[in-house]
Amino acid sequence: MMHIDSLSPLANHLWQSTLFAAVAGLLALLLRQNHAQARYRLWLAASVKFLIPFSLLIAIGSHFGWSTAPEIAPSGLSVVMEQVSRPFVEAQPHAASAQAIVASNTNVLPEVLLLLWLGGCAAVLLRWGACWRRTAATLRAALPVREGREFEALRRVESIAGRRTQIELVSSAACLEPGVFGIFRPVLFLPAGIGDLLAGPQLEAIIVHELCHIRRRDNLAAAIHMLVEAVFWFHPLVWWLGARLVEEREHACDEDVLRLGGEPQSYAEGILRTCQFYLESPLACMSGVTGSDLKRRIVRIMTQRLVTRLDFGKKLLLASAGIAAVAGPIVFGLLNAPPSRAQSPVSNAPAPEFEVASVKPNKSGERGGRIMNSPGGRFTAANISLKMLIHLAYGVTDSQISGGPGWLNSEKFDIEAKTDDSSIADPWKLSEEQRKLAQDRSKRMLQALLADRFKLTLHRETKELPVYALVVAKNGPKLQQASADELRPPDPKEHQDFRKGPPNGAMPKGRGLFMRPGQLTGTAAPLTVLAETLSNQPELGRIVLDKTGLKGNYDFTLKWAADERQGQMFGGPGGGGKEGPGSDSAPPPDSGPSIFTAIQEQLGLRLESQKGPVEILVIDSAERPSEN
Repeated sequence: MMHIDSLSPLANHLWQSTLFAAVAGLLALLLRQNHAQARYRLWLAASVKFLIPFSLLIAIGSHFGWSTAPEIAPSGLSVVMEQVSRPFVEAQPHAASAQAIVASNTNVLPEVLLLLWLGGCAAVLLRWGACWRRTAATLRAALPVREGREFEALRRVESIAGRRTQIELVSSAACLEPGVFGIFRPVLFLPAGIGDLLAGPQLEAIIVHELCHIRRRDNLAAAIHMLVEAVFWFHPLVWWLGARLVEEREHACDEDVLRLGGEPQSYAEGILRTCQFYLESPLACMSGVTGSDLKRRIVRIMTQRLVTRLDFGKKLLLASAGIAAVAGPIVFGLLNAPPSRAQSPVSNAPAPEFEVASVKPNKSGERGGRIMNSPGGRFTAANISLKMLIHLAYGVTDSQISGGPGWLNSEKFDIEAKTDDSSIADPWKLSEEQRKLAQDRSKRMLQALLADRFKLTLHRETKELPVYALVVAKNGPKLQQASADELRPPDPKEHQDFRKGPPNGAMPKGRGLFMRPGQLTGTAAPLTVLAETLSNQPELGRIVLDKTGLKGNYDFTLKWAADERQGQMFGGPGGGGKEGPGSDSAPPPDSGPSIFTAIQEQLGLRLESQKGPVEILVIDSAERPSEN
């Protein structure tokens, strides 16, 4: 089913297009004493903007991100573009009751709106289709004109212009006004007998008017706006823009006729007599002669209102506005390109690998799985799926893994791997910086193991996805600083056989984060680890980013109404396996606070819904490993 969050990009796009049209309106007002052609192009740009979301231009800019990932402070442009591009964000559910209301009332709303949009779009297209068929039938019944007053008038107009057009002239007895039909191969239609109703100068002025439509490709522009009206039929601004386009289109042609030597009185009389005897074209993309407000047009023609050319200042203003509209979002995307697009420095050092590795299928049927990195370069895993191994090797969450075989999460394996590298020290005796380097080395060794034994191949993509930011709640955090005893290195005796768990099922001392369905217990754990663990919760389904600004190590316990899938996703102590710690634990609670409420009430933190670039691992292929 569609989610209400999917309406946010549409709301942002409509807001951007409306703002763009408002700016175009201000510029058109500034150019009211200048040629109508300039105002026409402004309204056309506002129409085309509805088909080009700013997010597309931002994505183009982010695709050409920097070759390095420098820290760039938010500039005025970034702040403005952020507000313009995404003024509407997803509503955040703060409590279980709020979630229930949103789920019950909004899950159906997008489907209803989609059906309404499809119905309106179909109605607009059907109406235009009917008009097109009637007009096309009239043109099919028309005959080519090779002689007569109409043909001679066309030749006189061509001689005045100094070149012969390739336009085909056709005529029929239909009471349709003179007009140009077609986009790529336009045809000039003149109703039969119009040469007897109009004097020579009047007929020539009407033909010049239609040839101006052809030269300016007005039918193509009208067809583009018809598409905009079909897609955004529900937005009143779109129909108002259509009226402005027709008005300025006809004014621009009127100005061209007079500029080419048309006599104002004959031209005005020709338009009035055409309106008296013939019907207006039913299609906006068939440029005729009777469009726009007829009274205002006649007044403008007869008074020959002085029209000034664009001076250098106004040309510079229009050029700057156009460049800003296109380049602004692209530059914004370029400046905010995700760091994952940065090129990593090339290293000639060989990738670290385990010297000995054993991979065997696990058929025990246990729910929980356990993983351990021991000092000295030993890696042990029991009852672990390939998907969880990818989690560990690449530091990603469920929502960041895409594709893969059907057994990716269902089949489990036992792994014993080690290396004789004596340089690998006990991580608890390392500094924070050294520990990060050791963790990175362990990940790369596990990546090499997966590529060798599971034949795992994948590639990375970056997508703009919803995320949660973990921030401090209004009343401050409710976290306890870890004691010095908790920060001591763990006793290796407590991990002699981790598959059976610590002695008497007790949790080992030392820093860590322990998981069971509906409960998360942190001991001297940094909040970055909490955010990473929350990212794997099925109740959230999004990446969680630590934006609390709290750098210490904390003790905490978080309890909530767990998702029934949670027990299958987490292993380790308290994972609920048949053996080891947590085997006699109670089943996950079926009632209690939602995870959103629990985080706020028990930890003094909250989850804030945002959008951001997320790196996705797309699995291209993977194979079951052979036993050894």
